[in-house]
Amino acid sequence: MFKFKVIALVISVILSGRILAQGESAVPFLLIGPNSRNAGMGETGTGLINDASAMFWNPSGLAFQKGIQVTITHSPWLPGLGLSDLFYDYLSAKYHLKKLKGTLGVSITYLNIGKIIKTDEFGNEIGDYQAFDGALAVGYGTKVTRDLGVGIVTRFIYSKLAVDPVAGEQGTGTAYDLSFDISGLWKPSKTKLKFIDNKLGIGLNISNIGPKVTYVDNAQADPLPTNLRLGFGYDIYQSEFNNLTLTLDFAKLLVKRNGPESDPVYKAIFTSFGGGFNNVMKSIQTSVGAEYWYGNPKLIGLRGGFFYEDPNKGKRKFITLGASIRYSLYGFDFSYINTIEENHPLANTLRFTLSVNFGQDETATKKPEEKKVEEQPKK
Repeated sequence: MFKFKVIALVISVILSGRILAQGESAVPFLLIGPNSRNAGMGETGTGLINDASAMFWNPSGLAFQKGIQVTITHSPWLPGLGLSDLFYDYLSAKYHLKKLKGTLGVSITYLNIGKIIKTDEFGNEIGDYQAFDGALAVGYGTKVTRDLGVGIVTRFIYSKLAVDPVAGEQGTGTAYDLSFDISGLWKPSKTKLKFIDNKLGIGLNISNIGPKVTYVDNAQADPLPTNLRLGFGYDIYQSEFNNLTLTLDFAKLLVKRNGPESDPVYKAIFTSFGGGFNNVMKSIQTSVGAEYWYGNPKLIGLRGGFFYEDPNKGKRKFITLGASIRYSLYGFDFSYINTIEENHPLANTLRFTLSVNFGQDETATKKPEEKKVEEQPKK
């Protein structure tokens, strides 16, 4: 048991670079920002999401999208650790269902942890195996009013940290689980307030809700990384060829540990806010971002952002940069992390995303002038 616990702890830290906060839960790979665009904006996207990666940031964003899109992201994860076989891949797709008045989303997440050497009680090598985490998710978003969308996701999780039975224990170090997300997104369009109509987005997403993950036995089960996200997006400047957007996200892990024990998810959603006001505020991650697009339709995009986490709750603090280019059906995005702390595992992390669009989003190519005309009542 001790050997497996050490492996699980090391892998948990490796996945994210967080020593405390994500170490409170199992499968922390579910909290990795999956696409280059939002990663380049300081890991924001809950209030502004208009592509297939809404499956992660805010599934209700699918409600405002049309067309068909497929995206794939690859990242050599945590290059600061110097592990060449540690990488992250994310595949997502969306398909608008006109008859159902909503959009279906699918995603596959894969984190290759690398080769683990097996040894006997004397330290002799007796083989190896490939450790990895993966998840398959299916989601759906639809509008309940003209300006309000809701979304749900169901996710199957598979985590392979070990392959052999642990002496005196029931499990082998391989786990399965199910989780779901619930979300909402408000994008006002006809409030008669010109400074927010077709400019503002406010989103809320609670992700990874589900039972604990069991690698060894039920007594040693660990909670899923249930996560609450509140996000805002605002287009501060719009013209025919230029668009500038600001984003702001707050995120909090809804996990409550009491030493080796942890509360079930239905309790942790509430008890994770205990410990006093200061403790709650320290547990909230804050991220801001900006995105500029040039062209009609969009051609070139530039991004920047900043991510902050309290030193006692993970100690991540970094600047993000990103860029995009669009041509015909295709899009290419990349993002870069520059950590404030030297020799941090996240330093110089790159993400690359390729997207193929078989249809246009509902508002992707509309000019401000066109939106204004549409808002006028028909004679």
